Amino acid sequence: MENIVIFGAPGSGKGTQSELIIRKYGLEHISTGEVLRDQIRRETEIGKAAKLLIDKGQLIPDDLMVGLLSEVYDGFGNDHRGVIFDGFPRTITQAEALKVMLAERGHSVAAMIELDVPEEELIERLIKRGQESGRSDDNSETIKKRLDVYHRQTQPLIEWYVREGLHNHVVGTGSPESIFAQIEKIIG
Repeated sequence: MENIVIFGAPGSGKGTQSELIIRKYGLEHISTGEVLRDQIRRETEIGKAAKLLIDKGQLIPDDLMVGLLSEVYDGFGNDHRGVIFDGFPRTITQAEALKVMLAERGHSVAAMIELDVPEEELIERLIKRGQESGRSDDNSETIKKRLDVYHRQTQPLIEWYVREGLHNHVVGTGSPESIFAQIEKIIG
């Protein structure tokens, strides 16, 4: 089973690369953003609480995210080829919880793929995405907060995955195809 964590700052191309991985390798996909947007769209209690935090550029509490993602993961059944975790984990606590959750099912993370993109390009990509999609969290003020949260809380995960022997660095600039070629070498 090939469970993969795709990792990078907001706007680094995690969703785009996840789609290419799914198409080539037949993996399932769990995007925390999509899971949370679905909860918000359906106006669940979790969705309402999540919207308040997201609009402020803050992270969702770990126990809430782990519970939601466990439900989605289990929904794939026992016969899937693996899952791409897109946007999760975001903290060391979440990474440890993911490791435990997968171990309870006899599974593990096979690789963490870090998409590394310079901050100026991230901001440019996110503003463009916000203009095209209308996403409320893709505006200058929220983008700066999200990147600050990423640097303070999420980036330490790189060292955690290095220690776990699962870290793989990918230059996240260039065409989606050239980035994917780097990922294929890691998965292959």
